[in-house]
Amino acid sequence: MRNESNSGEKSVQSVKNSLKFKAQEKEGVLSVRVGVKKYSVPIKARMLSSGDFLFLSFPASSELYKVEKKALITMEKNDDASGAYESLNPGRKARRRRSTGAELSDELAAALRAIPDGYKLGYGTDGSPKLVRTRKRSKKD
Repeated sequence: MRNESNSGEKSVQSVKNSLKFKAQEKEGVLSVRVGVKKYSVPIKARMLSSGDFLFLSFPASSELYKVEKKALITMEKNDDASGAYESLNPGRKARRRRSTGAELSDELAAALRAIPDGYKLGYGTDGSPKLVRTRKRSKKD
């Protein structure tokens, strides 16, 4: 049973379920003011926020709020939460693309294969290529 209609609207519950594990867990997010003193509540919470929405999840519950006129308004279960999802969903991190190997001409590949074991290609002070012994490092125990 899906909570989404054909028009692409997402229900509040589906957005809460989707965002719950995308938010990083933080400690000391919640504070309470008693009199003139402000106290940090020792509860780990997951939180995502943007200019228009706030997602707050505690270990036992989660809630989605809309920010209007400097006030947090709890979104009802039957409200459309598509805007909140678009605003709060961090999305996927860009994946690294595998780079294709550099293409070598046949002559260059043959020259590189001709370098004997224990040597590497180096350059002299005048910029001319020369064979240099490979450094052998001893293992530290």
